[in-house]
Amino acid sequence: MRVCDILARAKRPLFTFELVPPLKGGDAQSILETVRTLSEFSPAYINVTNHQQEVVYIERADGLLERKTVRKRPGTIALSALIQYTFNIPTVTHLICGGSTADQIEDDLVELHFLGLENVLALRGDPPSGVKRFVPTSGGHTYSSDLVQQIVDLNGGRYLDPSLENAQRTNFCIGVAGYPEKHAEAPNLEIDIAMLKKKVDAGAHYIVTQMFFDNQVFFRFVEQCRKAGITVPIIPGLKPIGSRRDLATIPQTFHVDFPSALAQELTAAKSLAEIREIGVAWCIEQTKELLSRGVCGVHFYTLGKAESVAKVVRACY
Repeated sequence: MRVCDILARAKRPLFTFELVPPLKGGDAQSILETVRTLSEFSPAYINVTNHQQEVVYIERADGLLERKTVRKRPGTIALSALIQYTFNIPTVTHLICGGSTADQIEDDLVELHFLGLENVLALRGDPPSGVKRFVPTSGGHTYSSDLVQQIVDLNGGRYLDPSLENAQRTNFCIGVAGYPEKHAEAPNLEIDIAMLKKKVDAGAHYIVTQMFFDNQVFFRFVEQCRKAGITVPIIPGLKPIGSRRDLATIPQTFHVDFPSALAQELTAAKSLAEIREIGVAWCIEQTKELLSRGVCGVHFYTLGKAESVAKVVRACY
């Protein structure tokens, strides 16, 4: 079932979550265990992330470094199909502009269509590790709004090759990302919301937000989006803090702020167990307030860790 249809029919707020494919050389068992753990809470759908290639340097036998391009987390489409047909839960496959040409993206969409996977999250994607700014692949897209338009065209039976005869229409539901504290590269939130509206105007059906730790930031973001004429559902994204390392890496990686009270609690914690307890408690309070304010659902970033999210959902749903 398509996410837009799930949202339209929902009689209570949705519980959804996101998974990261295993590193190359791993297997899907840990991912499947996460799904099994969280499936008892009847998730409406499950997102599967996508990761572009990155450059690594490998030392050769002669001591020189060899430059190699690798994809460390392949398998997004396969994992999406495995989850959907193992657990009978719809999946949302992430598609990214980075590292792909428009032709490669079209091939991925055809493969998803053949597999009966009808949901995609259209993202520009981050620059590869060690690269400061996003550079589109030759023949690829610069903005996620362009990716949305390509998917909309395919839904209308318009392929990149105009000579195709009897080209089949696809039926993808398209989600896009929103940034309550603005995208790191946007000069300000107003311009970022204008770019978000461009994605919606191109044909996106709903928005899921980057993680945040202050609900007031989300409420202001939604208000500004509505004033800008964005009317599609906006789903808040949350993550329970799970380690002391999160305190340093999350603001740096995702460009979000920790409220002072949360940062102080985490800094004063004496053990990993205490940090996780604080993270779960904070996320529970966030979730309860969001649900009380009538959000259509809450999306959780698990990063493969089910236990903390299960505690939050058990306390709130």
